[in-house]
Amino acid sequence: MSAPIKSPSGKILQLRATRTTTPSDDSEAKKVKIKLSKEQRLAENREALKNANAQAFLKAIADAEGGDYDFKYGAVKGRRNDPWRFTDYSTHPGPGSGGVTTAAGMYQITKATWEDHGERRMGLTDFTPETQDLIAVSILRGSGAIEKIKAGDIQSGVAEASHQWASLPKGRGLSGRYNQPYVQFERFEAAYKAAGGISK
Repeated sequence: MSAPIKSPSGKILQLRATRTTTPSDDSEAKKVKIKLSKEQRLAENREALKNANAQAFLKAIADAEGGDYDFKYGAVKGRRNDPWRFTDYSTHPGPGSGGVTTAAGMYQITKATWEDHGERRMGLTDFTPETQDLIAVSILRGSGAIEKIKAGDIQSGVAEASHQWASLPKGRGLSGRYNQPYVQFERFEAAYKAAGGISK
C-alpha cells in the first residue's frame, strides 16, 4: 500500500474517481485525432493506392479533369508541341496558361495543395506521377471518401470528392458543386468501371 498523499496544509487527500472517459450510458466509441508522422501518412497513402477501386477512381477523376501527368493548366490532349506541358518533375511546375491557376498534373493539383498534402503531410518535394497519385489519395482520405471508394460506394465517394474536383458531379442526376463544367455521373461511373472499379 502506498503512503497517503498530503496537501500543502497537511490534510490527507482521498483518491476519488469522479469521471470516466466514456460515460457508462454512452457505448459509442469516441473519435480521437492522432497526428500522424509524415512517414506513417506516406505509408498509409501508398497502401490505399494499391486498392483496385481507389486506382479506378483516380483514373475516373483524371478522365473528368482531362489532365495528364505532364499537363499545366491550358494543355490539350493530342496537341503537338503543347507549350503547357512540362518535363521537369522535380517540383510543382507553377502557373499554366495566362497565369490564371497553378492547377497541374493528372488531377490538376494546385501549388498550395501540393505544398499541403505533398510537402507538409508526406514530406514529398517532387511532382512525379507517383507523388501526384499519392496527393490525390491523401485528398480522398482527408475528405473521408477513400473508405467508401474502397468499399465500392462510388456515389458517396463522388459526393465527397466533388468538393475538391470541380469537374465531378455531386452524385447521380446531380450537377457539379461549382459554377464550372462537370461530367455527368454516368460518364464518371463508366470511366471508373472501364478502369476495373467495382460498385456495390
